[in-house]
Amino acid sequence: MAIHATAVIDSRAEIHDEAEIGPYVVIDGPVRIGRGTRVMAHAVLTGWTEIGEENEIHPGAVLGDAPQDRAYRGQETYLRIGSHNIFREYVQIHRGTAPGSATVIGSHNFLMAGAHVGHNCQLGEQIVIANGALLGGYVEVGDYAFISGNCVVHQFVRVGKFSLMRGLSGTSRDVPPYSIVDWQHTVRGVNVVGLKRAGFRERSIRELKAAFRILFRAGRNLSLAIREVEANGDLTSEVRTLLEFVKSSKRGVCVGA
Repeated sequence: MAIHATAVIDSRAEIHDEAEIGPYVVIDGPVRIGRGTRVMAHAVLTGWTEIGEENEIHPGAVLGDAPQDRAYRGQETYLRIGSHNIFREYVQIHRGTAPGSATVIGSHNFLMAGAHVGHNCQLGEQIVIANGALLGGYVEVGDYAFISGNCVVHQFVRVGKFSLMRGLSGTSRDVPPYSIVDWQHTVRGVNVVGLKRAGFRERSIRELKAAFRILFRAGRNLSLAIREVEANGDLTSEVRTLLEFVKSSKRGVCVGA
């Protein structure tokens, strides 16, 4: 175990022998750190935080601090982080609010400098959250989503898998999977480049484009649009996923331009 002499480590912490703790790191509380995880200078890990294997935690990151929620009263809540994630400088991730609840970060995610993940968020895998992006409490982010720089996501919003939020976007509505969204929760089309890079079939992309034209036409009644898409018959799994996401939305989905 490589622990710098200047690090301050709580006696309750559990650190794997192959983890690395850099200078002036503070570990406060029953934090667990897995094999191969590297914690760099001046990072702060606190609370009931569990961190998996082979993560990179860069200088100044704060993981597991108390939620920014007036309802929190010091109860035992959690931050659970998977493996192979990168947390760049000054990333902030808060643990849950309600007793026993958790903020959960999956594996293979990349959170860039200054990104903020609020309490009780649920992040999947292979997600990119760029510099300065802010996720309010209880946000859910699907696999392979890309949230660009300085985006703002309102609490309780869902960001669908393989979606792209362009820089400076804001949303208080659910972001449909496979979509490109910008400005204020406005759907601009299908994330074609992202889907091609991920190996999606041409038919899948073509069918998604057709479904998007129906669902997100400006001023279109969404319930009628869903029926029209379903009436087309043999739907790809991606279109079915899109429809299920839209139907299950509690906040409403982003609108077409």
